Amino acid sequence: MKVLIACEQSGIVREAFKKVGIEAWSCDILPSEIYSSKHYQGDVLDILDDRWDMMIAHPPCTHLAVSGARWFKDKVKEQKEAIDFFMKLVNAPIPKICVENPISIMSTKYRKPDQIIQPWMFGHGETKATCLWLKGLPKLNPTNIVDGRDNNVHKGCGFGWNTIECKKARSKTFQGIADAMVDQWGSLEIREDNGGVGQWESTPPREGDVGGSNPPTVKERENSGSSLCNEVKK
Repeated sequence: MKVLIACEQSGIVREAFKKVGIEAWSCDILPSEIYSSKHYQGDVLDILDDRWDMMIAHPPCTHLAVSGARWFKDKVKEQKEAIDFFMKLVNAPIPKICVENPISIMSTKYRKPDQIIQPWMFGHGETKATCLWLKGLPKLNPTNIVDGRDNNVHKGCGFGWNTIECKKARSKTFQGIADAMVDQWGSLEIREDNGGVGQWESTPPREGDVGGSNPPTVKERENSGSSLCNEVKK
């Protein structure tokens, strides 16, 4: 199984998959906070066709979250670009997809999320409503419901609400949620056949499977000397 963690700088979800032996790559326009050779600094749209088995995506929510609704009228262009980016992730040619965002306008611009999870369902005694839009994946089951409903995310993080440091802190995936994704989704395998994707079976071999109309994989591009660290599309 080969997993893409899109728009992840922290490396938390990537490392959770790595710990159980699953090949996982993160991608972000910024370098990974946890150094890894399996982090691509560049535009994730450039590698969506690299035959991933699963993608867990964390698209930026700045122009989508309803918490910022009072500023929507001043950023129509930015919001349209954010919606377009979100939908490109949703429609990526990957059989298993989870796209996460806070409570946002995507519930009306796209559709309602498949589920809304909270950190306290996974061992962290605080609140941070997170919507999951799923394709080919089951809903996450709570793993450790705990007391505590502290709204730490909306109290700020000690750096100043609008600082880059605070935005990074708010965007990080809770470890308990990352572990649940690995435990519950990491064992799922899919079969790609003429009828489409989504059948639960073993993943077909990928190494060396080059040819036909299939695009080169990340590793194949590396071996050929091509760069994946392209500038962000405007």
